Amino acid sequence: MSPLDTLPGCGPLGGMVTENPIAVVGGGPAGLAAAEVLAASGRAVTVYDRMPSLGRKMLMAGRGGLNLTHSEPLTAFLARYHPAGSLTRAVEAFPPAALRAWCEALGEPTFVGSSGRVFPESFKASPLLRAWLARLGDLGVAIRPRHRLTGIAGQVLTFDTPDGDLTVHPTATLLALGGASWPRLGSDGAWVPLLEGFGVPVSPLRPANAGFSVAWSETFRERHAGTPLKRVALDFAGRSVRGEAVVTRTGLEGGAVYALSRNLREAIADRGSASLTLDLRPDLGTEALAARLAGGRRGDSLSARLRKAAGLPPVAIGLLREAAGAALPAEPAALARLIKATPLTLTGTMGLDRAISTAGGVDLSALDDYAMLRGQPGLFLAGEMLDWEAPTGGYLIQGAIAGGRAAADGMLRWLGNAQGLVQKPTMPVASAGQDAPSPS
Repeated sequence: MSPLDTLPGCGPLGGMVTENPIAVVGGGPAGLAAAEVLAASGRAVTVYDRMPSLGRKMLMAGRGGLNLTHSEPLTAFLARYHPAGSLTRAVEAFPPAALRAWCEALGEPTFVGSSGRVFPESFKASPLLRAWLARLGDLGVAIRPRHRLTGIAGQVLTFDTPDGDLTVHPTATLLALGGASWPRLGSDGAWVPLLEGFGVPVSPLRPANAGFSVAWSETFRERHAGTPLKRVALDFAGRSVRGEAVVTRTGLEGGAVYALSRNLREAIADRGSASLTLDLRPDLGTEALAARLAGGRRGDSLSARLRKAAGLPPVAIGLLREAAGAALPAEPAALARLIKATPLTLTGTMGLDRAISTAGGVDLSALDDYAMLRGQPGLFLAGEMLDWEAPTGGYLIQGAIAGGRAAADGMLRWLGNAQGLVQKPTMPVASAGQDAPSPS
């Protein structure tokens, strides 16, 4: 007999079980947040994840300082999520202030950076994740790594494990399997055909918060790939975003780009390309910039004037030449206008394997008010596998944690109203499009 046979919620390989914890499949922020709420309510919970350890994408996000949430007013915060209203109830129930208090209770106080973003004082993800997993352990949550979900049939889940196939029959199941960005960290989108087999509407998974392709000249690519563009503004379709970007060998990426990524991605999908403008000196007006250029030292080359009078780094000067060719305008006013509105054509979106997050996923209309799939009693969804997106800046982790907690609350309400209903091992799989039994 396998050692797994003695685990709560697990039976002999291929067999049924005698105990029925709630199953949370996916050990990212949404799944862990749900597990915490469920276990704190007194429910037995088992978390399954296909990777050897949990929270890998969270750890990756923390390499440059874990951006947990944002300090802006809640109305503006909620407007960052698309589609509009997709996470309003979840975030209102667990807003940024609550997330900060939760972190502090785990021994990881937070601070607000100059940009309004919120970080743990340690500026790392690992201490917070360790404290979180310790809390889950104290609550009795069982963790089962290296368990890859292979099938769902009614209330029965099957997993591929190091010890062979495993069948479990949970009281209820929450899927928090993530999107498909950075697949080597665990989220590979392999769940899509599984849910589509139930008739669940799933929009194609697409890169969000991703870089974009630009047809750089070989000279520019060789000189400037990997160079940051600091304190710039990007303008597209009437929206301007200040921040930073990074020139890559194949294009442009970075926070300012990510803030516009949904609109840019959709424009490229519709028209084949997207044209934006870069303001290389957003802190200086056009007339003031022209005056500086006109007052440069006699005998200075154009590059020297751009560097000394306009304060442009070599990468910005290179971008001007990419936009206008080698013959830049000599007249100060024309040159100032080019600096303030440097055109750039984006020809494609970087792939999912490099995207920070995923757009697309399960249509929100497929869930009822409990966050349960219609026609699949006892099967709930949360996190990035749902069709919502947000820019970087703290909105992604906040959305995942708040969404996971909201789904757990829905599970508890549904289980409380339908106690015993979901524990029948003989319940057939409901056909797609049917509503789940309505607890009363």
